[in-house]
Amino acid sequence: MTPETKPAVTQGTYQVVMPKLGLTMTEASLVEWLKEEGEQVDKGEPLFVLESEKSTLEIEAPASGTLQILIPAGKTVAVQTPIAQLLRTSDSQSPIPNPQFPISNPQSLVPASPKARALARRLGVSLAGVTGTGMRGMVVAADVERAAASPIAEAPKASPVARRLATHAGVDLSTVAGSGPGGRIMRHDVETAGAGGDTPPEPVPAGVETIQPLSGLRAVVAERLSASWRERPHVTLTTEADATNLVSARQQLAEELGQKVAYDALLVALVARALREQPGINARLTERGIEEIAEINIGVAIDTQRGLLVPVVHDVAGKDLLQIQQGLAELAERALAGRSLPDDLTGGTFTITNLGMFEVDAFTPIINPPESAILGVGRIIAKPVAVDRQVVVRDRMTLSLSFDHRLIDGAPAARFLQRVKQLVERPFALAV
Repeated sequence: MTPETKPAVTQGTYQVVMPKLGLTMTEASLVEWLKEEGEQVDKGEPLFVLESEKSTLEIEAPASGTLQILIPAGKTVAVQTPIAQLLRTSDSQSPIPNPQFPISNPQSLVPASPKARALARRLGVSLAGVTGTGMRGMVVAADVERAAASPIAEAPKASPVARRLATHAGVDLSTVAGSGPGGRIMRHDVETAGAGGDTPPEPVPAGVETIQPLSGLRAVVAERLSASWRERPHVTLTTEADATNLVSARQQLAEELGQKVAYDALLVALVARALREQPGINARLTERGIEEIAEINIGVAIDTQRGLLVPVVHDVAGKDLLQIQQGLAELAERALAGRSLPDDLTGGTFTITNLGMFEVDAFTPIINPPESAILGVGRIIAKPVAVDRQVVVRDRMTLSLSFDHRLIDGAPAARFLQRVKQLVERPFALAV
């Protein structure tokens, strides 16, 4: 879903503004114009690419008209700032599009599911050439994936501006790595590949293979975690839990529901229960003092191509397990595609970071500010343990809780971690 840019109509002109995509968003970087100055634009066509603190998005044109660019690409712009105008051409006989009766482009006339449309934009596939296998010939995501894998769709995904620039400069797009959404080649990618002028790149020091600028998401992560480590006295407690019942519960739920349930979804539900019982952990330190937060919003760290993102499941206490599972799946899909909305990544009150898939047993996670604690989850591994003085093999899991000692003492933190361990060992207690 592409956010609205809330255009304003003034004497045959649509004013395009930098959209506000979330309550906390104040500015964004205008990465690239996908149309050139003076070019005719159809409503719904991708118009420009923006990058907010942690996401990159293509924004569609709010109306049809001739593009007049007010702010060039590469600038950081405050939200609601006019960045372009869409003007009617003098020979146009059609009225300014009414939002209730939009003028469609060929792409929008093809019946397709919302997921298929989003996937087609990300993969650069024209829906007009895709055969739909859904109900009444509707194009579904699987159809787009097949089209993207076919020889016809093997051409590199690139913005129209990048293609024209590459043609003019003689740059082979198949040799260019794309940095845009879904790996799409953008203008600056072509310029970096050789079309940007005669300025030679800075030499790489001897013994250094590559230099990657500390910018974008990597810079945000570096700044936030450095500040968290400087400002918060971290203490980490570690315990080992018997995860045998958790593994069994997940298998039983999969059989009962007819679908797999992610361990992260179970952990979110378990942690939310513990936070409800011990609200002092669901807190933050402000200038006013220690604030216990009424709503439980749990972030789950995800490793993406752009770096570490922490999408947030909001109001976990008001959701059942299936709703948590669905919410996590949607958040992860957008994060991995580089299309997270600002609201996806804000408002967290507690974070879970799971490195079990990398065969990590225990670690010391860094608190995600402004939260007060973070739970690190290790792998589930079968171990011989003593139960009733008998050696048996059980599934075991290590849990590591890092907390801000300014507002949480060791004993409350230990009680919270102990409760999480109890819920891992007795997951069906959630039904009580």
